[in-house]
Amino acid sequence: MTKIFKSLSTGMLIGAAALATAAQAESGDTLASIKSRGELLCGVHPARHGFAAPDSQGNWAGLEVDYCHALAAAVFGDADKVRFVALSSQQRFPAIQSGEVDVLVRNVTATLGRDTALGLNFAPPIFYTGTGFLVHAGSGVETVEDLDGATICVAPGSTTERNVAQIFASRGMEYTPVVIENNKQLVDAYVTGRCDALTKDKAALPGVRAYDTTDPKEHVLLPGIFSKEPLAPAVRQGDDQWYDIVKWVVYATFNAEELGVTSENAEEMRNSDDVDVMSLLGTTGDYGSKLGLTEDWAYDVITQVGNYGEIYDRHFGPDSPVQLDRDLNKQWTDGGLLYGFPIK
Repeated sequence: MTKIFKSLSTGMLIGAAALATAAQAESGDTLASIKSRGELLCGVHPARHGFAAPDSQGNWAGLEVDYCHALAAAVFGDADKVRFVALSSQQRFPAIQSGEVDVLVRNVTATLGRDTALGLNFAPPIFYTGTGFLVHAGSGVETVEDLDGATICVAPGSTTERNVAQIFASRGMEYTPVVIENNKQLVDAYVTGRCDALTKDKAALPGVRAYDTTDPKEHVLLPGIFSKEPLAPAVRQGDDQWYDIVKWVVYATFNAEELGVTSENAEEMRNSDDVDVMSLLGTTGDYGSKLGLTEDWAYDVITQVGNYGEIYDRHFGPDSPVQLDRDLNKQWTDGGLLYGFPIK
């Protein structure tokens, strides 16, 4: 069974790598194309609550959706100039490689294979998580070891698919995968009992429990995180300017939180004499023009979308439907992994 998984994954990497070779970006082309089009094309997950999901009116919301808005704010000074392109696991890499989307902000784990063979460049991770399992309460399953012989629902072409194979192989355990591409059908297969467990990034499972089950109390997250999954925006290789813009928009949200600059006080903070705040908000230096943007690009990002803490709390904070402790997603000054490079 492990060989089958490896064959599928290798085949997808080879196919996507061939496509990447055929569609290298030229530096500066992406920003010029976005400005000419008048909107950013952002590849997102079709339905992962907390990260990206449309409501009944078709309005998208989620942490990754907000980073699409942040990029639009940096480029246009208008966070709404973005079109969301829902992409399945199989569609996401060809979409960014072919130029169907300008950036992929879709629960993509940054890995060496994707960075090289797929022709991608990864911005700093905007969320750290790992493989987790959701099981039916009353099933008697309390740890991952209790899943020996179980049926596991998993999406194809994901790092989670490979992780599950490794987790079970390393423990000498057997399982039967139920591999389903469509996310709704995958979740439905678990909810209706076709699978003993559903596996995804652990950060995605509270959303499934809250939104996709009739009684969230009947479903339990198993303890532990079983892999490293740094989720990061991805762009095509070859366009350093666009890569820099995506990278520094992410850093700007990190730095704003660290410096205490919020969507509410950013206007007032423009009068600050703190050189780091001045550089962030564009009241000193020419850091915007170095990126091909206006000098107040980060001010637009922060006032229209917020700093990282505001974004996180909006979708995973204590007042959100999908509540998750920040854990590794805290600032480095609070023991987390978020570390914004200095703007200077």
